[in-house]
Amino acid sequence: MERLEFRLLGFPEFRMNGRRVSLALRKAAALLIFLAEAGGSVSRETAATLLWPDADEETARARLRRTLYKIRGAFGSELVAASSTTLNLQPALSVEVDTRTFERACDRGSLETAVNTYTGDFLAGFALEGCQEFEEWAFFRREALRSRLTQALERLIETRLAAGDARTAIVHATRLVGLDPLSESAHRHLIRAHLAAGDRAAAERQLEACARHLRDELGVPLDPATAALLQEPRKATEAPRTRYVEVEGIHLAYQTVGNGPLDIVLVPGFVSHVERIWEDSRCRSWIAAVSRIGRLILFDRRGVGLSDRVGARPTVDATAKDILAVMDAAGSRRALLVGSSEGGPGCIRFAVDHPDRLVGLVLWGSLAKGSRTRDYTCALTHEQYDLWRRRLIANWGGPAEIETFAPSLVGDRQAEAWWAGLLRAASSPGAVTGVLEALRDTDVRHLLARVSVPTTVLHRSGDRAVHAESGRFLAAKIPGGRFVEVAGDDHWFWVGDQTPLLRAIGEFAGRR
Repeated sequence: MERLEFRLLGFPEFRMNGRRVSLALRKAAALLIFLAEAGGSVSRETAATLLWPDADEETARARLRRTLYKIRGAFGSELVAASSTTLNLQPALSVEVDTRTFERACDRGSLETAVNTYTGDFLAGFALEGCQEFEEWAFFRREALRSRLTQALERLIETRLAAGDARTAIVHATRLVGLDPLSESAHRHLIRAHLAAGDRAAAERQLEACARHLRDELGVPLDPATAALLQEPRKATEAPRTRYVEVEGIHLAYQTVGNGPLDIVLVPGFVSHVERIWEDSRCRSWIAAVSRIGRLILFDRRGVGLSDRVGARPTVDATAKDILAVMDAAGSRRALLVGSSEGGPGCIRFAVDHPDRLVGLVLWGSLAKGSRTRDYTCALTHEQYDLWRRRLIANWGGPAEIETFAPSLVGDRQAEAWWAGLLRAASSPGAVTGVLEALRDTDVRHLLARVSVPTTVLHRSGDRAVHAESGRFLAAKIPGGRFVEVAGDDHWFWVGDQTPLLRAIGEFAGRR
């Protein structure tokens, strides 16, 4: 059997039976790359549009035929099986693609193998001028792979530190900083690793480097919590250890903070990262306040943050399973469930399925349905939602849509830098697309009448991301549901006045 190898992490390279093959025609290389990544059949029309977007159909098909001829000539073999409508790599070939090797290693938890496989960014230095669709496809794929590398490195650092292997942790943390020098979280990992190795001088130099990057590139000061890493003893507001629990073959990241009598489980929206939330002083303030009421359990839903990426769109049923797995792993028999924004529908599903595991339910800025219909007018239309989604993804990696989620923070460069870093760490443009599409299609209205646990719904009156009417709808349809309207325009619960949400949580603690 002939063996075809693709090296796509870095500038693309092809090998046939161990022999390196040079493809002078970039579009021939691009076609092979696209077929290898697809892992199955691709329509001729898709390939032609991708590579010759401005050509008419007849011209594009003619160029495609010539490109297939060039591939056959370069490899001395018929690599592509072509029908009148589809293209795919010959089934008889033994195909190895390093991007797949990398992702398989991530999936099975072989993180050392994964980071060693990732020798460069996807198609680094390779471009097709005038082929915008191909460039966009490559960009989304590149960002998805970089996101998984970041996640793998973060997990490796924690694993090596826990095992007492600070030297290896330093190697991984140095690479993490190299991926994103403006990430304060990455610098923190490296500072901790140097301290664990007993090299305080190196930790101080890294702290200075972090401060310099933030000042020179972003014009923002160092977060006091980062400087506090060099202080002893360890501060109570520093992030606790991240742990993992497996559910359906997926590893979920979670943390516990505090030790009060009431367990409080926070279910986040579509963006979360259990470690990077500690970088923001407002988040830390909220976490500290809640952990004085009870034991706070934080986690990243499947597909985002430090939890495993998944191919399928995360449904409300999947979120309910994630909640159950994390509660069991944390040893929580009964808890107060706090669902924020898009996390709310999964909480509603859990409340219906497992009422015996709940003290109550608090929903903040949440909704029952992701898009508008005639009988649900408090959401965006399908078309409006997709327009917003495309705008968000187009600006991913910057402080995308902060004016929608937290208008009071617009112009706050430190907050904007933190939000941009959180987006990059939480997901990638390609990966988050499925999450957002799942939200758009969410509908739990049929479950609301079946919620039997005490429920409080809080919503800011001027919320731009999810209109307050969505909260009123929830409270009206849930038996005994109580609606609390909170002044302000910010969607994020940790921005602005935190008192109403803390008071609602405290009331459940008092009922216990």
